[in-house]
Amino acid sequence: MQIIQGIENIERPFENAVITIGNFDGVHLGHQALFHEMIEKADEIGGTSVAMTFEPHPIRVITGNGGPPLITLYEQKAELISRSGLDALICIPFTKDFAAITAKDFVEKILIKTIGMKAMVVGGDYSFGKNREGNLDYLRSRADDLGFELIVADWIQPPLNGFERVSSTRIREYVTEGRMEDARKMLGRSYQIRGDVEKGRNRGGRLLGIPTANIKLVDELAPKTGVYAVTVETDGETYNGETYKGVANIGFSPTFDDHIYTVEVHILDFDKNIYGKKIRVNFIERIRDERRFEGLSELTAQIRRDIEAARQMISL
Repeated sequence: MQIIQGIENIERPFENAVITIGNFDGVHLGHQALFHEMIEKADEIGGTSVAMTFEPHPIRVITGNGGPPLITLYEQKAELISRSGLDALICIPFTKDFAAITAKDFVEKILIKTIGMKAMVVGGDYSFGKNREGNLDYLRSRADDLGFELIVADWIQPPLNGFERVSSTRIREYVTEGRMEDARKMLGRSYQIRGDVEKGRNRGGRLLGIPTANIKLVDELAPKTGVYAVTVETDGETYNGETYKGVANIGFSPTFDDHIYTVEVHILDFDKNIYGKKIRVNFIERIRDERRFEGLSELTAQIRRDIEAARQMISL
């Protein structure tokens, strides 16, 4: 998949571009359905499937209050979109100046003239442009005279309760509630965080005999505090991209009473030095709440029970 950073780096219009536009936070089953419909349409007209996204999240720029925590950082989002089979991804650096572009200019100058749009695939609540004036009615009114086809995709319903639709908002709720199985049903995969392994407080291996990898979250959505069964993907260049079972603790380590928020992962059957290396942690199932123990021996015994629970929950 070709990745283009910024409109100015598009050298020429794409051949019969079939485009969809969005934040695609999570690249969940609804997004994947849009991509599939784009690919089918592009095959039908001998065209190019093109997704347009934004960095940072537009809400963060428009409101200035930080916006929602991200289900997928840009690096992971681009990887997941690439796996869907699209031909190209255009990432727009989102600014207040870009937000001020009118719907008319966006469609005529960017989508038609610069990108070469011949078809657009969107969801039923799509809108864009200054003051969100570019809604479905506007697109329908311009489709014939500008020579593009508008395709409104159906909502995707996960196998949960039969009536709610897949959405990034709902996935955030599930993750923050620790409902990892429900999140997985909407994502089509386990929820993942990733990051470089940092030096921690040297307690896992030294005090408990259970070494842990510490990860610092930046903008990612944090699951509910507690203990989770996880799988851990190691750095492909260093450790051949192997995947291990693991146990993750998210929270404030109340037994030690230091009130410092941490994400600590014990990787099962793994003894390599990975400080400074990147790992990816996939959340399979929540095991228990985080709680305070009376001493190190009680805490260690519980962690070993958590490890055995994780072994039973995870299939590799």
